[in-house]
Amino acid sequence: MTIVAALQMASGPQVQANLMEAGRLIKEAAGRGARLLVLPETFAMMGVHETDRVKIAEPYGNGPIQSFISQQAKQYGVWIVAGTIPVHSDNPDRPYAASILFDDKGKAVARYDKIHLFDVMLSENQEVYTESDTTTPGREPVIVDTPFGKLGMSICYDLRFPELYRRLSAMGAQILVIPSSFTELTGKAHWETLLRARAIENLCYVIAPGQGGYHVNGRTTYGHSMIIDYWGRIRGECDRGAGVVLAELDMDALEQTRKTFPVLSHRCPPENKL
Repeated sequence: MTIVAALQMASGPQVQANLMEAGRLIKEAAGRGARLLVLPETFAMMGVHETDRVKIAEPYGNGPIQSFISQQAKQYGVWIVAGTIPVHSDNPDRPYAASILFDDKGKAVARYDKIHLFDVMLSENQEVYTESDTTTPGREPVIVDTPFGKLGMSICYDLRFPELYRRLSAMGAQILVIPSSFTELTGKAHWETLLRARAIENLCYVIAPGQGGYHVNGRTTYGHSMIIDYWGRIRGECDRGAGVVLAELDMDALEQTRKTFPVLSHRCPPENKL
């Protein structure tokens, strides 16, 4: 079995302070036996303005945020999914929201650019989000072979698009990572329901760290970081504030369940339209 961790934060506008907090949580999780750690979306900065993230964008493979996570992974001998890091695109005003996986030697072994961008208005409180103003969307799903299982990568708003997870499942995913920054309003309504659905319908473990608290920009995030098993059972949860959620992954049990409850093999082929 493998111990994994979802790291919950309440990030602010100061990158160095956020990295110090991330380092504290990484050290704690590694010290408690976790081998795969997942940081939340926007862990390095929750800016006062959306354009603040553009100012800290880095070229892929180089930059202080990536270097810090690389060093932490190597120091503690753990694999780290670095929630999201702004990474340069062809448009200098719209970097990618990149989730980067570092192995236990500190090498970046995979990168997923967020596909679905959060452009919504929440009618209940009139909050407006236009992520596409400052973010270039990604195009391709990403799955990675790791020592812990086949890992499918996604980010926050992706959670509402089950077709992405169906594709990751078809590609062989056993673990789904969903670093997030759900709003308080949408989190209360849908967070747990959507996470458990993605786990159940794909017979996958879900590791979903979130931002959880009040932020300097006036935004409140929902928190409730969770690790959920392939049967939809919540194996660990953190309510609000910074914290570490730990759980064990039993891949033998997952594969046995897939054999005895072969729902994945019962999917209709594309030509059989219902």
